[in-house]
Amino acid sequence: MSYDMAPQPLNDEQKTARIKTVVTQAGAELRQRWTILRHQDAIGAAILGLSLLGMAGAATLYIEGALAWWLTIPLVAFFASFTHELEHDLIHWMYFRKTPWAHHLMMGLVWLARASTINPWIRRELHFNHHKHSGTERDIEERALTNGERWSPARLLMLGDNGLSVVLRAAQAPTPHLRRRILTRGFIAYFPLGVAFWGAWYAFLGLHLADGAAALLGSPIAWSGAARATMHVLDLLAVVYLAPNVLRSFCLHFVTSNMHYYGDVEDGNVMQQTQVLNPWWLVPAQLFCCNFGSTHAIHHFVVKEPFYVRQLTAPAAHRVMREMGVRFNDFGTFRRANRWSRAAG
Repeated sequence: MSYDMAPQPLNDEQKTARIKTVVTQAGAELRQRWTILRHQDAIGAAILGLSLLGMAGAATLYIEGALAWWLTIPLVAFFASFTHELEHDLIHWMYFRKTPWAHHLMMGLVWLARASTINPWIRRELHFNHHKHSGTERDIEERALTNGERWSPARLLMLGDNGLSVVLRAAQAPTPHLRRRILTRGFIAYFPLGVAFWGAWYAFLGLHLADGAAALLGSPIAWSGAARATMHVLDLLAVVYLAPNVLRSFCLHFVTSNMHYYGDVEDGNVMQQTQVLNPWWLVPAQLFCCNFGSTHAIHHFVVKEPFYVRQLTAPAAHRVMREMGVRFNDFGTFRRANRWSRAAG
């Protein structure tokens, strides 16, 4: 007599393989229908060109008085967000792999568009390590973005202010040696563009804070002509470049630090590394990070798809991810300091 055996549940490795298969197939079918997607290098270069033109166009309209500052800042941030996704793709060698000069030119341009970030060539090493040990103590990239920390005013500030993040992390270091190491490595990672960016941002904030405080105290500062000219340049930079990147950084870091899990993740288990975080109330933040919360988890399963393909294959990817048990909108992560275990809170 024979008996039908009940099907055994899939383990996490089998679930991961299933998701990879479906997502890879969806990308292949998309390229069959839309042959233009096979020209990946040209698409990447075109997106970069349009993004830089969008940033420059919004800045020009503001300088000419045709665009208000409160529209210019989010508009520039929106275009700059595409350059972040391009940098991420470049880190994985998705554009101009066989044309090194063009690849490195793109790397330099996306860094110039977002000088608030670390050197992308240095980030490449950190990001590969992130994929290898995502969510563990070895994941330096996510730790730097506050993933795994309890919510506090300091964490909120660190999400948007990379320079302050380095300083606060150094202040928390248990030994003077580690403190010096954090500050030194931070300076090297941000030199030269990031150092110049954050120097200009702090100068803008400091001068206006001093000016406002003096006015409130009834003793306005008699700025020299050179000082006023400097303040004018900083004011202009703040609207067309500095503030947009601070806004973009905050939105991206808020989303990424909460859609990744940290602290109790099984090393190498992709099923535990991320969730899909796409509630309606995160739409404003998603606008400035290319829908990162909804699509980045797909990247952890299939690394070699560029960001715009992930946007197109997301419906198929989300279906199989739900079937396999990937979490969607696990808001408990905010209470649990991003721990995977639902008992961690």
